[in-house]
Amino acid sequence: MKRFYFVCLFFAVLAIHLIGIVIHNDLVTLITKPLLIPCVTAFFISASLFTLSPLKRYIIAALFFSWAGDILLMFQANQSAFFIGGLIAFLIAHIFYIIFFYRIWIAQQLKMRPLLLLLVVIFYAALIGFLLPHLGTMLVPVLMYGFVISTMLWFALHMYLLRYKVAAAHFISGALLFVISDSVLAINKFYQAFPAASFIIMLTYALAQWQLIRGAVVYIAETALAPKKQ
Repeated sequence: MKRFYFVCLFFAVLAIHLIGIVIHNDLVTLITKPLLIPCVTAFFISASLFTLSPLKRYIIAALFFSWAGDILLMFQANQSAFFIGGLIAFLIAHIFYIIFFYRIWIAQQLKMRPLLLLLVVIFYAALIGFLLPHLGTMLVPVLMYGFVISTMLWFALHMYLLRYKVAAAHFISGALLFVISDSVLAINKFYQAFPAASFIIMLTYALAQWQLIRGAVVYIAETALAPKKQ
């Protein structure tokens, strides 16, 4: 029952946050944005409380650094260092998601699909090529971040090989939504700002985190692997 309350709380906070964006109420967005990840974290903890899995620590770490990134990016307009800090925080969050997927990869003995690597490389090259003339001093940080999130996407796409199809669907949709969110953010920041950007970024970002965590809950519950096996 508690997890149902956290589901309702998350979507209520998200709805209020999106309304705040639409009506240009900075106070509402500033209050609600830092609450999104804690709501997701509370759901994850309550939903997996009685399931023993070493994978849980990677999810908690990814959520913590995502929350830190959210906080830092709230102040990026005041000083560019906050944007760099937020970028680093999310980069670390993605690394923990990569470790999480890698552990699943090893545990489930998944096989690499070269076509998925090709698709991710094409996407990464196309996005970076499009943004390249506009990155300036941010070239290296954006290249690094793009590489890391593309790696996360590559691992997540392989989850379609899992026998746990519900978890796989959550993982893949979550990773794709994350890439969409970050791509829109990059285009809006470095190429050309557009009015609906903030709404699209936050909607896809919040749903991405939600889908990834829902996938983690389902996978951990279905496998209930002992720590020594992962």
